[in-house]
Formats: sequence, C-alpha cells, structure tokens
Amino acid sequence: MATTNDLKNGMTLNLDGNLMNVVEFQHVKPGKGGAFVRTKLKNVRTGRTLDKTFRADEPVEVAILDKREMQYLYRDETGFHFMDTQTYDQSVVDADAVGGVASWLTDGATPYVTFYEGTAIGVELPAAVELEVAETEPGIKGDRVSGATKPATVETGAVVQVPLFVDIGDRIKVDTRTGAYLTRVQ
Repeated sequence: MATTNDLKNGMTLNLDGNLMNVVEFQHVKPGKGGAFVRTKLKNVRTGRTLDKTFRADEPVEVAILDKREMQYLYRDETGFHFMDTQTYDQSVVDADAVGGVASWLTDGATPYVTFYEGTAIGVELPAAVELEVAETEPGIKGDRVSGATKPATVETGAVVQVPLFVDIGDRIKVDTRTGAYLTRVQ
C-alpha cells in the first residue's frame, strides 16, 4: 500500500476494483484546513477520465502490471492469439482488451501486452507502423494537387486517407494513435 504522497504520473492504482492510471496530480496545501491531492485519473479498461481528490497521506492500492513483448499470431472467434517472445507461451487476448489497436495489427507484429493478475488488459503498439496499401483508386498522371487525399485500404482492412500519388502495393507509415498517413516507405 502506498499513500497519495507517493503518486507519480503513469502510476496505476486499483480503486474499488477499477484500474486507474494517474494522468496528473497536484499537492495542495491551503492556508486553512488539511492538505489534499487533486488528481486526474484515466480508467485503463474504458479510457474515461475522472477528477478525484484525496486527503494527503491517504492510503491507495498500487496495481502491479506486467508488460511483455509478444508476437501477434492470428485472430479467431476466441480472440487474438499472441506468443511471448521470451518463453514461447501462447495467450489469447479478448477483443475488448485489444481495442482500436486491432486496425493496425499485422501477422508477426510484436506489440507490448499488459497483464494484470494474469489477465490481458491492453495492447500497446509503437507510435507508427508500416503497412502495405491493398486497395485504392489509381493516381492520374498530372493530378498532383497539393494536400489532396484519397481513401486507401491497407493490408489490415483499415482505411487511411493518403496523398494522390500513393498506389496499390506501396508501403506507407501510419500513426497508430490517430490513424493518419505519415509517409511513403521506399
């Protein structure tokens, strides 16, 4: 058990059975009355944020998370299958824990999977991934208007807005946080 005086950004707390990430915190010492800690917490499972105030030196339960690099193998009706790159143990992660990351997962990718008490609670990809364009309208020679975009379907099935010069078979770099096109990869 830690206290509210030990809080740090990024720390995960177990509050009434909910896993909450500390986004920011502030120790406040008013002139009158006792000190308190004002926090902004983000629910790990739902992504919702919450403002909560604690008394100074109030005990809080810190959640111990295990983050492992795992290789994505395949998806079926039971969930997403990953293999631990160190022990070669396989784990099934349900679709809720994977969330929006599923749009950018390719076979053989090695994201970090976060576990809490043996259950996968999240999958974390790097900030950008390289994907192949599977389907898009052909670019017309001479149609090079600056800033114009067209939809392109990548190998994972996600649709990304790309510049007009991108063709089928090109490899592009996509920001996994926003889903935005970054650059074409040679």
